Amino acid sequence: MSDYEQSELYKIRHSAAHVMAEAVLVHFPDAKLAFGPPIEDGFYYDFDLGMGDDGKANTFSDEDLQAIEVTFRKLLKKNAPFVQSTMTVDEALAFFAAEPYKIDQIEELQRTQNVTEVGVYKHREFADLCRGPHVPFTKKVRHNAVKVMRTSGAYFRGDENNAQLQRIYGTAWHNKEELEAHLEQLEEAKKRDHRRVGKALGLFHISPLVGSGLPLWLPRGAMLRDTLERFMRQAQLERGYLPVITPHVGNIELYKTSGHYPYYAADQFPPMEMDGEMFLLKPMNCPHHIEVYKSEARSYRDLPLRLAEFGTVYRYEKSGQLNGLTRVRGFTQDDSHLFVTEDQLEDEFIGVIELVNYIFKTMGMTDFSARLSTNDPDSDKFTGSPETWEKAIAAIEGAANKAGMPYTVEPGEAAFYGPKLDFIVRDVLKREWQLGTIQVDYNLPERFEIEYVGEDGEKHRPIMIHRAPFGSMERFVGILIEHFNGAFPLWMSPVQVMMVPIADRHIDYAKEVAVQLRSAGMRVEVDTSKSRMNKKIREAQLQKIPYMLVVGDSEMEAAAVAVRTRDNEDRGAMVVADFKEHAAEIIATHALTL
Repeated sequence: MSDYEQSELYKIRHSAAHVMAEAVLVHFPDAKLAFGPPIEDGFYYDFDLGMGDDGKANTFSDEDLQAIEVTFRKLLKKNAPFVQSTMTVDEALAFFAAEPYKIDQIEELQRTQNVTEVGVYKHREFADLCRGPHVPFTKKVRHNAVKVMRTSGAYFRGDENNAQLQRIYGTAWHNKEELEAHLEQLEEAKKRDHRRVGKALGLFHISPLVGSGLPLWLPRGAMLRDTLERFMRQAQLERGYLPVITPHVGNIELYKTSGHYPYYAADQFPPMEMDGEMFLLKPMNCPHHIEVYKSEARSYRDLPLRLAEFGTVYRYEKSGQLNGLTRVRGFTQDDSHLFVTEDQLEDEFIGVIELVNYIFKTMGMTDFSARLSTNDPDSDKFTGSPETWEKAIAAIEGAANKAGMPYTVEPGEAAFYGPKLDFIVRDVLKREWQLGTIQVDYNLPERFEIEYVGEDGEKHRPIMIHRAPFGSMERFVGILIEHFNGAFPLWMSPVQVMMVPIADRHIDYAKEVAVQLRSAGMRVEVDTSKSRMNKKIREAQLQKIPYMLVVGDSEMEAAAVAVRTRDNEDRGAMVVADFKEHAAEIIATHALTL
C-alpha cells in the first residue's frame, strides 16, 4: 500500500466520492452505480444514466454538474457517520439486487478470490460496496474544500465491449486554501498545455489524414528535437556508447522469442503478412539490439557493450487515451541496451544513474526521485526464476544505494522480464512525470541464448541493462514545453535569435549579421516583413525567441546590434563579435538563463 493510500487525504477523497454519488442520486434517482475510487488529485465515480430515445447513453450536462455540486456540499454539511460493516455474499447479492455493476463486482470477487464476505460502507441511506478507508464523519470532508470538476464517458471496467458509463471527476482537499491553490495550478497548467503552446510556436501538428497519435514535427519542432538528440548522442559517445540503427518492422517470431508477443499483444498494431511470413510494427527495440549482439561472437573483452539508438516504436493506444505528444501511437525512444558481466553490472548501472542525473539537471529538472519497481511473486505476469529476480533487484538496490539515489519500492510494477528503476520528475508546477527508466534483465539473454566467452575460455550468459533517460522524444518534448512554457533555454530554442531590421535599408546588414552568427552554430532568422519594429519585436517575444537583435543606421555604422530579450529587457547596443561570444558561451555551457 502506497503512502498516499494510507494518508488522510486519501480517506477524504474516498469519502467525498461516496457523498458525491449520494448527490447524483438526489438528481438522478434511477442512476446505477459503478465504482468511485480516489485518484492522484481527487476522485471519480462512474454512473449508468440509461439510454436516450436516440439510442445513445444519457450524459451529464454542465447544468447538471453545477446542481450536483451544490447538493454535494449541502450533504457534507449535514453531518453523518460512515459506518463499516460486512455482508455475506448472499446478503450482498440481495441487498444490491437493483445495482447490476455491484452484483458484477460481488460475483467476480467470489469467482476470483473465493470470498465469503464483502465490505460495505454506509452513511445516511447511501450504501456502497467498499473496503474503505473513510473518514469517521461526512463533516471531516470540508464543504468548501471540494469541487465537481468535469464529466467524461468511460466503459465499465475499461473495456470498450462493455456498457458506456458517465464518469464525474471531483477533487477534495484538507481545506479551502489547498483547493484554491490546486485550482490556480490547473489554470496555469491550461496556459502551459503543450498542445496549445506547441501550436502557437509551430512545433508539431496532428493531421487526421495521417492518423491520430502520429504527430508531424514541423521545422521548429524538428529543430528542437534534433538539438536534444545531438545533446544525447554526444553524452553517449563520451561514455562509450555505440550507435546502431534497426528496422521499423520485425518478424513476429522475434517478438515471440522475446515474449513481447503475446505479452503486449493488446497494445500492438495487428500483425501483417508478407511473402508468407508475419511481421509486426516494432513495439520494442530490445529484441533488435539482441540480434545486433548476436551478429558476431563476443568475448569478455568486448564487454561491457553499450548499444544505443533513437529507435521509433509503435503501440496501439486507445483513441481516448491519446494526448498531443505525451500519449501517441508512434514514438522514438532514446533507447540503449548494455550487455555486461556479473562483475560489471553494478558499476554500469551506477554509470547510467549518473547519466540520468546529468541529463535532468542540464534540462533544468532538478526536482526528481526514483522508484524501484519489483515483481509480484504471486502473479503469472512475470517471467523468469525467483533467483534471477532476486539477483536483479539486489543489483539495482546496491547500485542506487552506492550512487546515493534515494528510492521508494513499488511491488508488482516491474516489466515482465525484469525489475526497473524509474525516475519521477516534478516540473515547475510540481506535477509528477515518469521519465527515464533503467532495467536489469536476466531473462531476455536466456530467451535468446546469447553468450560470451569468458576469461576461463567457457561460455557465459551476459546480463542486459535497458535504459532510456528521455523515455520517448515525443513525451519528453511535450513535458519540456509545459515545464518551460515554450520559453526554452538558449541552447535548446528552435530559433535562438531574431534579426529585426528597422527599415528595408537595414535588411542586408541584418542578413550579414545572421550569417556571422550562423557560422558560430546559432539558429537565426531575419524578419523581413513590412511590419514596424515594435510589432516585429512583439511577434518574436510571442514566439518566445530568446534574443531580438534590432539593427538600424547607428548599429550599421558601429558594426553592432541592439539587444532585446523575450522578457522585454533592453540590454542596449553590443558589438556583433561581443554578442556572438556572449551567446556562444551560454549555449556551450547549457545555461538555463540569458
